Amino acid sequence: MNSDRIEGNWHQMVGSVKEKWGKLTDDDLKVIEGSVERLVGKVQERYGIAIEEAHKQVEEWKKTWQATATAKTETDLHRKAS
Repeated sequence: MNSDRIEGNWHQMVGSVKEKWGKLTDDDLKVIEGSVERLVGKVQERYGIAIEEAHKQVEEWKKTWQATATAKTETDLHRKAS
C-alpha cells in the first residue's frame, strides 16, 4: 500500500490506528491526516521507541489493514453477486 492510498483512505483507517496505537490522541490523528511519516513520528514519540521500530510497526499495520480491507471488499462483492 502506498502513501497516496493511506491519505485517500485515512478516515476509514482511523479506527484501526486507534486500536493499534491507543496512546495516539484525536489531536495526533488530525495532525497525521494520512501521512505515513507523521504517523511513524507520532508512534515513535508516544511510545518512546526507535524510529526503525516505529517504521516497522507502521509497515506491518499497513499490510494487515490492506489484507483486511481486501477481504472485506471481496466478501461484499460476493454478497452482491449472490
